Amino acid sequence: MKTKAVSLYVDGAARGNPGPAGAGIVVLDEDGKKIRELYKYLGETTNNIAEYHALLYGLQEALILRADSVVVHLDSELISRQLKGEYRVKNEELKRLFEQALNMLSGFKQYTIKHIDREKNKEADRLANKAINLSALA
Repeated sequence: MKTKAVSLYVDGAARGNPGPAGAGIVVLDEDGKKIRELYKYLGETTNNIAEYHALLYGLQEALILRADSVVVHLDSELISRQLKGEYRVKNEELKRLFEQALNMLSGFKQYTIKHIDREKNKEADRLANKAINLSALA
């Protein structure tokens, strides 16, 4: 399936910092129709690392869909500002994930990073928490 453009709504969640963490992603096509819902348990990690893993998971899906362009919506101000070059990345583990994200973003003809209110990212947040909840049942 060739998709011209996708929108990603990504969120990472950790209960405790660090604590059990999950990633949630909603993928929309160019018409705004939901085409994927993804979630993944990440183990014990920090909220910022969970946010980056959610971003990477979403970008991976967009690349699998062979999207030409991607608009990433995330409620993490830190990560959105780091990706836009407004904040430096100081933490070594975050730096590795940041570089991986930039590398993946370079696979698109065009990309946009949009910081959104948590209120507008409820679906991705629900999926991230679903991943944490399901891991507790296992």
